[in-house]
Amino acid sequence: MKKVLTRGSALLLMVFLACATSQSLQEYYVDNAENPNFMAIDLPVSLLNLDKANLTEEQQAAVASLRKLNILAFKKSAANDAEFQKERAHVREILKNGKFTELMKMNTSYGKATVNYLGEDDAIDEVVIYGDSKDKGFVLVRVLGKNMNPAMMIQFIQALEKSDYQGEGLEQVGKFLKGV
Repeated sequence: MKKVLTRGSALLLMVFLACATSQSLQEYYVDNAENPNFMAIDLPVSLLNLDKANLTEEQQAAVASLRKLNILAFKKSAANDAEFQKERAHVREILKNGKFTELMKMNTSYGKATVNYLGEDDAIDEVVIYGDSKDKGFVLVRVLGKNMNPAMMIQFIQALEKSDYQGEGLEQVGKFLKGV
């Protein structure tokens, strides 16, 4: 009898722990990549066409700390408004789960946006940019890297300004959200 009670207790504990863990942002991306209301795009940093010969050492270090961008966009329509509300609330809950540190909030003409990160202040592993609009939908951008530093982000932006990157790969997101 004691053995049955112990196995039952262990099973109950495992079920409780499984329910207690919340979905990660990575799991959310994977779960929704095939959903027709979403568009998922992965962009390697190499797509940015950065000529390392024209970059300072600091800019080269900033670029080296980045690996790729994951973009997930939800296009809102009259037919999927309920799903939009549910998914928007779900993403906001994931971002509030305590693992992410909020860096800033913005109100733009397109809607509201937040910038969050995972990791330590001087060794960031992931930056998440989330923006939503009541009319268009929402976009999640994950900037993945290794030991990124907030100061390096300025160096990265300066390096990007030197590149001949014309937004290749991102035009799909704009068309998707516009409905073109």
